[in-house]
Amino acid sequence: MGFEEMDVDTIWMDGEFVPWDEAQIHVLTHGLHYGTGVFEGARCYDTADGPALFRWEEHIERLFQSAKPYEMEIDHDLEELTEATTELIERQDLASCYVRPIAFYGYESLGVSPGDCPTRTAIAVWPWGAYLGEEALEEGIEVMVSSWRKHASSQIPTNAKTTGLYVNSMLAGEEARRNGYAEAIVLNKEGNVAEGPGENLFLVRDDTIYTPGLSESILDGITRDSVIEIARELGYTVSDTASLSRGELNTADELFFTGSAAEVTPIRKVDNVVIGEGTRGPVTEEIQQRFFEIVEGEAEGYDDWFTYV
Repeated sequence: MGFEEMDVDTIWMDGEFVPWDEAQIHVLTHGLHYGTGVFEGARCYDTADGPALFRWEEHIERLFQSAKPYEMEIDHDLEELTEATTELIERQDLASCYVRPIAFYGYESLGVSPGDCPTRTAIAVWPWGAYLGEEALEEGIEVMVSSWRKHASSQIPTNAKTTGLYVNSMLAGEEARRNGYAEAIVLNKEGNVAEGPGENLFLVRDDTIYTPGLSESILDGITRDSVIEIARELGYTVSDTASLSRGELNTADELFFTGSAAEVTPIRKVDNVVIGEGTRGPVTEEIQQRFFEIVEGEAEGYDDWFTYV
């Protein structure tokens, strides 16, 4: 579904609410030429107590942390960005939606150094269902190991959610789709499993859960962190510093992706090799069910994970 088909008409930009089609930038914007922007992807869920942003403070804190390596000063604090987002959701009359805050170097000069380029900030919200499809949440998806490797933290900060870095994700994801798969898995420069193009990866073996550690060139995902906490509360042993070889993917009992967009999505095949029984596994299903109970406001004890609109 394209934006023109969605019932959204407003974007918050640099402190003002502007019509969707007027949220524009100059063609010589620094961030457009060099990928010098940072962004977040969050969700607002229609909970039992009304629309609520899921782990919003953690997302905005990561936005500010992502800006630091680029010496980017965002001119709006957590409170202002939160007020802007909740009002934006109210203006669009959305019970649930995806939320995209972005900050980037704007138009002033076009040397590689941003120099005096201003930092521009915007927030958009729109309805967005299951990222990889509703049926994927139940049936799982087929993925391939991409020929493209994940960049190392010694090259570009992997703990920053930087716009330009997602060229790597696009190449891996489009390679997978050209070959008939729903998504990709990328390896790091050492050849170990890193993550998906926009998702963290979990592996289940003998009821123990493994996920690549931060040293494996992955993004420190907020949904990843949520799932680790959920799994431990459910009684599972979770190794969140794992180093996983490519071969371990094929011998896993279960695999699943996590992410703000992907939520908890099972993986049923890797490179045409069937994982487990070729369906959503019982561990994945239990974690997925608990995750959706939480984000829909049906579980107690998680109020600090929500910012209500």
